[in-house]
Amino acid sequence: MVKINGEEQARDGMMLLDFLKEAGYDSRAVAVEYNDAILDKAAYETTKLQDGDVVEVVCFMGGGA
Repeated sequence: MVKINGEEQARDGMMLLDFLKEAGYDSRAVAVEYNDAILDKAAYETTKLQDGDVVEVVCFMGGGA
């Protein structure tokens, strides 16, 4: 199981970029912390989720006054 944003999910063996797409995230508008390190966007397509991984996905939002 992989913990994503605090929730255990069966995503073992899935590439991070595939997870982001499947979950509806725009990979250009998120930051990903993977096992306590911020990933470079180029690593999204080469990072394979493994049992025990901890992932936090943060979305950027525009707006304000």
